Amino acid sequence: MPTPRMSPRRIVVTGLICLIAWCASATSAVGSSKGPAPLYWGAEIGAQITGEKAPWDMRAVRRFAKVAGKGLSLVSFTAPFAECSGSSCVFGKFPTTPLENVRRYGAIPVFGWNSGSNAPGVRQPEFGLADLIGGRYDAYIREFAIEAREWGHPFFLRFDWEMNGFWFPWAEGVNGNKPGEFVLAWRHVHDIFSSVGATNATWVWSPNIDLQGALTPLRSLYPGDRYVDWTGIDGFNWGKRRGSPGWRTFDQVFQGTYRRIVRGIAPGKPLMISEVASTARGGNKAAWIKDMLAKIPRRYPKVRGVVWYDLNDRGSGWPIETSPRASSAFRNGIGAAVYRPNLYGDVATSPIRPPSR
Repeated sequence: MPTPRMSPRRIVVTGLICLIAWCASATSAVGSSKGPAPLYWGAEIGAQITGEKAPWDMRAVRRFAKVAGKGLSLVSFTAPFAECSGSSCVFGKFPTTPLENVRRYGAIPVFGWNSGSNAPGVRQPEFGLADLIGGRYDAYIREFAIEAREWGHPFFLRFDWEMNGFWFPWAEGVNGNKPGEFVLAWRHVHDIFSSVGATNATWVWSPNIDLQGALTPLRSLYPGDRYVDWTGIDGFNWGKRRGSPGWRTFDQVFQGTYRRIVRGIAPGKPLMISEVASTARGGNKAAWIKDMLAKIPRRYPKVRGVVWYDLNDRGSGWPIETSPRASSAFRNGIGAAVYRPNLYGDVATSPIRPPSR
């Protein structure tokens, strides 16, 4: 078949199109040369280091930072609505002191607050989602929110995390909770904070990873962009352990849930890996950590914060400080400039923004 001839005019037009395409490509290349966006990083630190959890004991934070070779820009901790003994419950006050400890250190608090009690198990009939929706705890929540407003500094509020599972009393399908109630309960609590002017809370919606697609679908649990400032994901490599799916890479643990959130549920929100850790059972924990810290900035661009779960949990071996190889891998990875140190004690904007370049 003969080769068709191109007119001079078409040659000029084609050349211009190619030049424009080249310029766009070059511009894109220049933009990408900035490298990955910076991240906050930190840990939830258990009592194994000093005998008391951080941030009640800030020595634990400083010793963890010494192992990591860098100051933390996030310090995470949790508390329930109430501490109960038998039929008697004492409702917790807003944790001003530990929050202030974190702020003075130069980090941003990540406070996990849940609508249950410290009682074991999921059956807590007095703390059902319908109780929140119906206003049973409105006075308590309002007082808590006023105390948050009076403290006045921005903090991450990670409310009723891992709601897509079945192991906490605020999950749908357990404790008498019905489909659709989680969103209503979240919005109800959020609205109380807004009504008293507690706008210094940055709301983090933090489901668990779902490896098998067996948990409650995330879309049905998302309260909506108006009620969520950051999304989050909790996920662990449990390794070879009874009841676990076996050793999993960081991608195998997080990639599927990450894609569901950033592509279809909350594409406009920054994301925090709000709990992550790996065991050493069945694989190389140090290599897993190295892979994670190298991969997050390059392949998970929506992730703008990461929190290592440095607690002893059911013999899992999550802490890094108990293993020289894991400590070294963590130190080397977190040493990258993209992971920001404790320079955020004076953060003033709420909702909290991701760190700037």
